[in-house]
Amino acid sequence: MSDARRTVCLDFDGVIHLNNGTHGATIISGEPVAGVVHAIEQMREQYKVVIFSARCSEPGGVEAIKDWLSVQGIEVDGVVDYKPLALVYVDDRGLSFDGDWSATMDQIEGFEPWYVHHNREKARKRQRFQLPVRGRRRAPPPR
Repeated sequence: MSDARRTVCLDFDGVIHLNNGTHGATIISGEPVAGVVHAIEQMREQYKVVIFSARCSEPGGVEAIKDWLSVQGIEVDGVVDYKPLALVYVDDRGLSFDGDWSATMDQIEGFEPWYVHHNREKARKRQRFQLPVRGRRRAPPPR
């Protein structure tokens, strides 16, 4: 099997880096996505792990990602500014095409990255489980 078939490509924002809004290609604030450090360590036992990102097409983007990875203690086999040949691509904004364009169009229409739904659910849970302030009644949540 060729090296390309043993490559796993990971998007950066929303897959490795918890996307909290883009502040430019070279400004990366925020933490790693939960579990990603261990997952990449496991992947690297069997696969070459390469990061590709839209950030990389901007001046300084590749270096910014490499610097952030270094600070976080995350080791990968490459950070590139193109989509390399790979066994699989992991992207928070990707859909898996199954040959059915009608179904794909439906998926596009209702698409949200995982963290939008995740953040909405966290906010609902926080709101639902807020304790009333002593002596005051809690107002019902907005609808």
